[in-house]
Order: sequence, then C-alpha cells, then structure tokens
Amino acid sequence: MAPGTLLDHQIASAEPPPSKKVKLSQVTNSLTDDTEDIASAVPTHPLGIKPSGNAYTASENLKSHCGSFARLPDELLSHILESFDADVLVQLGGTCKALYAFTRLDELWRALFVASPPEDFVWRGTWRATFLGIPQEKVTNISCKNLFSDVLYRPFQCAHTPLEPFVSRIPAQNAIKRLPNLTYEEYAEKWTDKPFILTEPVKEWPVYGEWTPEYLLEKYPTVKFIAEAVDWPMEKYMKYMSNSRDESPLYLFDRVFASKMGISYNKDAPEAAYWPPGCFGDDLFNVLGEHRPDCRWMIMGPKRSGSTFHKDPNATNAWNAVLTGSKYWLMFPSSLTLPPPPGVILSDDQSEITSPLSIAEYLLTFHSLARQTPGCYEGICYAGEILHVPSGWFHLVLNLESSLALTQNFVPRKKLADVLGFLRDQRDQVSGFKDDVADSAFELFVEKLRETYPELLEQGLHELENKGKKGRGKWEALTKGSEEDESGGFSFGFGNDDDDADIP
Repeated sequence: MAPGTLLDHQIASAEPPPSKKVKLSQVTNSLTDDTEDIASAVPTHPLGIKPSGNAYTASENLKSHCGSFARLPDELLSHILESFDADVLVQLGGTCKALYAFTRLDELWRALFVASPPEDFVWRGTWRATFLGIPQEKVTNISCKNLFSDVLYRPFQCAHTPLEPFVSRIPAQNAIKRLPNLTYEEYAEKWTDKPFILTEPVKEWPVYGEWTPEYLLEKYPTVKFIAEAVDWPMEKYMKYMSNSRDESPLYLFDRVFASKMGISYNKDAPEAAYWPPGCFGDDLFNVLGEHRPDCRWMIMGPKRSGSTFHKDPNATNAWNAVLTGSKYWLMFPSSLTLPPPPGVILSDDQSEITSPLSIAEYLLTFHSLARQTPGCYEGICYAGEILHVPSGWFHLVLNLESSLALTQNFVPRKKLADVLGFLRDQRDQVSGFKDDVADSAFELFVEKLRETYPELLEQGLHELENKGKKGRGKWEALTKGSEEDESGGFSFGFGNDDDDADIP
C-alpha cells in the first residue's frame, strides 16, 4: 500500500448492491468526461503535495527524511499530531519539509482554535494563520515537492473540486416535484410522506427580498450567532464566509435567532417577519408550550457549506425556505426494509451514522451510485422557494452559492403516531428538549395532547399499537401483546447541548 493511502474506497466495495438491477455502463460513460474535467480543474497544491499513488514512480519521497515518524502511516501520524499544542506543532514543523507539511494541515489548527478560542481575533483566511495571528501577506508556503500523501492532498482536493457537475443533469425519475402551493387537505392526503418544493409561499414573507447576508451584517454586526462549534459576532462570521478555504466550511445554524433579532414568526402578530406555510397545518408540538423542543433555525453559509446525510430529530417533518442563494438536496426514504444511502453505515439501533466527513468527498466517491439507487430524490431549491422534508428521510444539503435560509421542524397530524413512537421507544435519542423534560417527553406530550386533542391522541396511540403488532408478525402479536415497536431513529448533531446539536 502506498504511503498514506486512504481507506475510504474500501467502504464502497463493501456496499450491498442496489435492491434491483441497474445499468451502470451508460451512467459510467456519461460521467467520464465530467470526471476528467473535474480532475483537471483542481489546482496544484500550494505546497506541491501529490496523491500517494505518485510515490510508486518517484525517485524520492520526502517522508523518508523525517526520522522515526517516517515509519508511521499517514493516518496515524496525523492522529498523533492532534494531541500536540500549537508551540509543539510550530517547532516540529521546522525540523523537515515532510513534518512542515503535516503540521500545516488546517484541521489541526481548527481543532486548537475551537478548543481554546482567543479572546479577540481577526480572521486571516486559514485557521493556522488566524490562531497564530499571522497576516495573510506574511504567510509562506515552502515547496514540499516529492511528498505524496492522500491524508494531506485529499482535503485540498475536496475543497477545490468543482461540484456543479454533480448537481446538474438530474435524472427525471429522481427529480423532486415542484408545485406552486398546496392546500392543507392536499398536503394531508397526498404529500405528508413525500419531498416537494413549493415556489410561492416564501414570496409572501416580509423578510423575502429584504434579508440578505449583507443586510444582517449591517443590522446585527455585533450580535453573536452559533456556527457549529463557534459563537461569533455576525461581522466575524461574514469575514470567514468571504475568505475561507475549508473543505467543510462552518455553517451558521442558530436556534435562538428570533429572540436575538427581536422578530416575530406568527402570521397574526403585528409586523411578523415570516410564518409557516398554511398547507402544513397545526404543529402538534405546540401543545407543549414552554416545554416545546427546539424547532426553528436561521441557516447561513458560504458556497460548498451544508450538511452530510442525517435525519431530522424526534421523527419530525421539516420545511426549509431559501431566502438567498440556492441549495442542492439529495434525499432517500428510510425504513426497516430499506438500506441506508450508499456510503452511509448505521449502527444496529440506527442511533449512530458513519459516512464521508465532507459533502465533496461523498459526491466524489458515492454520488454516481446514489443517483442510481432506488428511492433517490434530487432537487435544487432556489431563493424564494421552500422544500418539505418528510419524517425519517435521509438528506444531504449543499449550498451551491452563499445562502441564507429559515427552517422549522413540526409534527403534522398524520405523523403523530411516528413521533409518539419515537419519544416512547428511542428515549436515548430524543433531543431539543430541556434536560428536566427530555426523559419524560413522551408522557408530557401525551398529557398535553389529551388536554387539547383527546380524539386525535387516541387515534395516534391506536395507530402506534397497530404498527407495533404489524412489525412483530401475527404470532408475536397474539402472544406478546402491544410491546414497544423496535424501529430505530437517528438525529445528526455537531456537539454538546450548548451547540445547535440537531441539524434539520
């Protein structure tokens, strides 16, 4: 194996075949030209590093000159460097060109910054320059020609690979349905379990046409918003947005933006900024009042930012409205009888997910197979449009340009049984509730529903019981009664309770 060879492609060979036969030759041929164009469009690495396969024909490999470190696989060496502080990394990087290159990996410095953020800082284009306070004009790049490492080259490749070819020419059978609008009756009858894009409701909102990243910068420059693991003033995040080389750019995802900005999201309130589209009907989680879990977020990020495959929390449905920019969506249904999307591995109880770390890496490795997999849906949601995410669906989201959006999770009437089952049977995965409520979220939800919607509650509990019996089979239903449904669930998170842990 060449030095530093990535193991990611072994995952692809272990993937189960699609549930029905598909013709690969035609798709492969159609992607050949795009693949060549994509490869040629990636610029030369600033340090001259090349993929590890080039080591086989090279007369020299710089890594052989870094002493005992040369014996370590690149993945292990990079992992060891994660335990060093900034001073050690700087000193180690001064010993030889190979270690200079390894200690320049920006993910190391991003982790150091997040673990111990400076009191005040100026964003300088990279995490290393920002952490060390090096002005961009004084950042140097020493040539490391004849260093071959996928660990070092792959993040650069993913950060500079053009992604437009992957989101174009969407097959007709995969295309997410586009509609002007829906009535509540149409949604409840036909669309609760399907993804779709509405082109009209967002254009009625006062914020549409007014809110842009530049407008937010002008009006809220010093207000702090959460972007994954950091909590930055808008002015700092905007500088990051406009000048970042990250493979996976920080995604602003703030769940308390409304109170920070002093806006209303109730249609009947005077000077409301926006409101949920009427077609989705009542949100049954509203019966919880002050105990309602987190449900609404403002989302903003640069081109290439987004979220890898995940499901929305607590078995809820969601809508995602784009105010500026555009977003590419790749979606798959989920059930006990369907495999996860290609490249995604779930734990037995579906509480943990393993997938490529970045969107670009997923598209480079698995996109062609995903596009051929039964159940695949794709679409681009443009400014002024809103996308519906059904409960339990896997989805990957990519910003095709700098984008600002609003999103909300909700419980429609037809999905009440699914949410009740999740709160009851996946208690360790329940999220967004306050700590003193999380363990008893099911009981509290039932209590509040009984006060407000008693008939709807009985209907939901009856449906939940029938689902449990159907899943166990006739004999088990007769002998074991209405035991808990064993279906799993999953929610995607960035971190601890202080972060916006659940990404819809």
